[in-house]
Amino acid sequence: MHVVIAGAHGKIGLRLAALLASRGDVVTGVVRNPDHRADLEQAGAAVAVVDLESAGAGELAEHLTGADAVVFTAGAGPGSGVARKDTVDRAAAELLAEAARLAGVRRYLLVSSTGVDESLAPGADEVWAAYVAAKKAAEEALKATDLDWTILRPGALTDDPGTGRVLLAPPPVDRAEVTRDDTAAVLAALLDAPGTIGKVLELREGDDEVHEAIAAVSA
Repeated sequence: MHVVIAGAHGKIGLRLAALLASRGDVVTGVVRNPDHRADLEQAGAAVAVVDLESAGAGELAEHLTGADAVVFTAGAGPGSGVARKDTVDRAAAELLAEAARLAGVRRYLLVSSTGVDESLAPGADEVWAAYVAAKKAAEEALKATDLDWTILRPGALTDDPGTGRVLLAPPPVDRAEVTRDDTAAVLAALLDAPGTIGKVLELREGDDEVHEAIAAVSA
C-alpha cells in the first residue's frame, strides 16, 4: 500500500510513517519544513515538501498520484493562534480531500479530536474554541465528500509507551487518555479495515487488542 501522510513530522505522523514503512508499505510524508526530511527518511518515508497553508489542490495532488490512501495528522500545534487553527486544522484537511479527489485517491483517514460535539463552557479559551471549531468543520467537510473516509478522535494524547490495547467506539465516549503509539497503530490498522469507512470513532486507552477493536466496530 502507498500511503501519503500530511503532517508527517508530527508526533503521530512520524510514528505512523515508521510503522507503515516497517511493515512494507510505501510512505510519502508531506511536510512544510525541508529540515524535517532527514527524520522522515530515517523512518523509511519519502518526503514531499509542501506548505499546506499556501499550496493549491493541484500542486498537492501531484504528490498523491498512485497513492492508495491519505492520512491527515497535521495540526497548527501548541503556541499557534486562532488564525492558524483554521488554516491548518480545517483548511489544510479540506485541501487534502480535494487533492485526493483530483488524484483519484479514495481512502482518507482524518485525525480529529474528542470533544468536537460538545458545547464549550462560557469563557472558554478562544484558541481552544477555534481549534474545536476547526476540527468540527474539517469533519463536516470530509463527510460531505464521496471519499472513503474514516474520522478518528483520540482522547488526550500522551507519549507513554503504547500498550496495544485500546477502546474504540462511536461517540459519545467518556474523556480519557490514549498514547500516540497506540493512535498510530490504530491508524495503520484502519487502512486495512474497509468496514470502518463512513464512521466516526473515538479512541481511548482500553482493554481490546487493536485489531480486535477494529473488527468490532467494522461489524
